[in-house]
Amino acid sequence: MWLGSPSVTLFEPDDLKDADSALAGEPTTVYTDGACSGNPGPGGWAWVVPDGPFAAGFEPDTTNQRMEVTAALKALQAFEGPVLIVSDSTYVVHCFRDHWWRNWIRRGWKNKNRQPIANRDLWEVLVDLYRGRDNVEFQWVKGHSGDRWNDEADRLAVEALALRCDLTG
Repeated sequence: MWLGSPSVTLFEPDDLKDADSALAGEPTTVYTDGACSGNPGPGGWAWVVPDGPFAAGFEPDTTNQRMEVTAALKALQAFEGPVLIVSDSTYVVHCFRDHWWRNWIRRGWKNKNRQPIANRDLWEVLVDLYRGRDNVEFQWVKGHSGDRWNDEADRLAVEALALRCDLTG
């Protein structure tokens, strides 16, 4: 179980890590997305590797932003080696591409207006994972724009939410 969440472990990470090393240094591209019915309300998160494995999960009481961050966190936890996380969340992508996290840490996990960072519990874990590796990149993709794999991540997140369960494959 992860961070006290009702979600269960969806797969054995060691199985993916073995497959990951076979890519000989090429980054594993992972599309992530989050969904929420109401904000707050029940939500779903998902990640998917093009033509590869996927995982999705459900949270009974959450926000869309939490699900976006959770999707990126779960994806990064699933793979060793170089990873390219593709997300339609500017919240997630800008945090790393524009190094927002550095200022958050410097300010004691507060934003430029001295307000506490929302979802700090998730961000701290994700930032620690990111800082512990030198081979993670984030890329933004426009949501609902016909990108096959972004649409698939969205579909999986919405399906996990609708079914109120975790999915893996």
